[in-house]
Amino acid sequence: MEIIENNVVNHTPIIEAESIVIRFSGDSGDGMQLTGNQFTDTAAFVGNDLSTFPDFPAEIRAPIGTTAGVSGFQVHFGSKEIFTPGDEFDVLVAMNSAALKVDLPRLKKGGIIITNIAGFDKKNLSLAGYADGINPLEDGSLNDYTVHKIDVTKLTKECLAGTGLGMKEIERSKNMFVLGLLFWMFDEPMDYTITFINEKFAKKQDIADANIKTLKAGWNFGDHTEIFASRFKVSPAKLPKGTYRNITGNHATAIGLVAASEISGLPLFLGSYPITPASDVLHELSKYKTSNVKTFQAEDEIAAICSAIGASYAGGFGVTTTSGPGMSLKTEAIGLATILEIPLLIVNIQRGGPSTGLPTKTEQSDLLQAMYGRHGEGPIPVIAASSPADCFNTIIEGSRIAIEHMTPVIVLTDGYIANGSEPWRFPTADQLPKINVKFVTEANGPDGTFLAYKRDEKLVRPWVKPGTKGLMHRIGGLEKHADTGNVSYDAKNHGIMTEIREAKIQRIADYIPLAKVECGNDKGNLLVLGWGSTDGAIKTVVHELFKEGYDVAHLHLRYLNPFPKNLGEILKNYTQVLVPEMNCGQLLKLVRAKYLVDAIPYNKVQGQPFTTSELKNKILELLK
Repeated sequence: MEIIENNVVNHTPIIEAESIVIRFSGDSGDGMQLTGNQFTDTAAFVGNDLSTFPDFPAEIRAPIGTTAGVSGFQVHFGSKEIFTPGDEFDVLVAMNSAALKVDLPRLKKGGIIITNIAGFDKKNLSLAGYADGINPLEDGSLNDYTVHKIDVTKLTKECLAGTGLGMKEIERSKNMFVLGLLFWMFDEPMDYTITFINEKFAKKQDIADANIKTLKAGWNFGDHTEIFASRFKVSPAKLPKGTYRNITGNHATAIGLVAASEISGLPLFLGSYPITPASDVLHELSKYKTSNVKTFQAEDEIAAICSAIGASYAGGFGVTTTSGPGMSLKTEAIGLATILEIPLLIVNIQRGGPSTGLPTKTEQSDLLQAMYGRHGEGPIPVIAASSPADCFNTIIEGSRIAIEHMTPVIVLTDGYIANGSEPWRFPTADQLPKINVKFVTEANGPDGTFLAYKRDEKLVRPWVKPGTKGLMHRIGGLEKHADTGNVSYDAKNHGIMTEIREAKIQRIADYIPLAKVECGNDKGNLLVLGWGSTDGAIKTVVHELFKEGYDVAHLHLRYLNPFPKNLGEILKNYTQVLVPEMNCGQLLKLVRAKYLVDAIPYNKVQGQPFTTSELKNKILELLK
């Protein structure tokens, strides 16, 4: 770090930092998610690269002041490429004693703690589980850190005295005081947040004025007191030229669906039932009614997917979104879409399980469910997004496969990707892939007959809009005759159709890109093979170790069924293959079974993503 200038008011030195990790932590009602999001949006606005990790409590409303109710928001921003939200924090904002207790173990030694001392009274200390009479702000246990004890609640009340607001509204504004202070500390502008507040509370000017006043009070507190030894400056990152916005995985998923509808020319229909962490996709898409998008909040998961199947049968593009428990309920209908051979996109935003499990925590535990979780032989393409911004491209690719290959497709994301955010560069129209739609309008059989299951070179059957003259055909869940589509109980025909459905999915491998090693040599000692949201941690560690001279490489999979055609050949070019997963080894099982490669598992099932330090230690252990 380097001192680049002094503050003109109190001569606080401003230190240039390459990257910073901040953790906003407090009770669910303290507004930490909003505070973190506003700080993140501002960092993106000024050109920093970043990665975030919103960490919600699992209970809808845990008792106030308890460790179970702590809500955290972590942001890692910098002037370099950022792939993860960071292992340890440089700065911890702890709004109460429970927040400090939960997050202190991951604060760097010498790091900065900003506390609201109103959250460290006798009651809060007791609720957080501190022994009677022990206050961590007073007992010397924080001597290894720089601690700023600020009565944020009192200062907010003083700032808003005389505004006419009730005490409840005043206390809700204390997060803006903290945000203003952080903007001062990291030399970030307040303009973006002021605009946001004015827009959000356009019909409640008194609330808008109070939040803006408190925001500026936080800035002025930092600027006019002498308790801070330094400020920090993080320069804009050198990102490829283009127009950027900060985007979450769920938002990128929604925009990707709108783009797929526009590219294909098909009206989009989303049939969905609210479930954490997928609900935001439904909320976002409901705003796009003018873009040929229809959203339907169904009474249950089965109705949601069946309505989407109906939309595709009618000539639209049917989509359903859910999480693991919802996937279980949709299983029979997924089998229906499979035997119908009809386009359908199923977006599974994975969370900790089984059953209700950890509804706000992340996991990669639904891969085998996506692959095999159906009765009978029901093969389905499966692809996975690797980051929040990558959800956009992955959704479009999943839509292309579903429409061009007449099949349901499962797209896997997870809670970490869905709620996390990063800068996303707007693509131009010419950068978007084409999605070819072909509706059959003429008979394809002898003597003017229509064969509903006569296939092309991709083994794809015809797609017909209901009511097309002369092309009446049967459709339903019973087995079909291999050509006519009529109901058939013939044993040999069932065998033929089962084999054709599998062959059709495997033939998709001819129409997807080959696998490519992202970092490292094409042959060597150790290949780290990943999928989904492990990408950021793996990428960070492998890039670092490769630059240090270690013989390590990284390959990340988007296509999980079918695998890219050259994957087996690549795997055999390495002495060791490590597969890090947030499950008990599901991709590992698939790779071992298909390629007979003795891959090495590295599993974490804790509702939390991999840290770069634990992954680095594992890789170094294998390299030694």
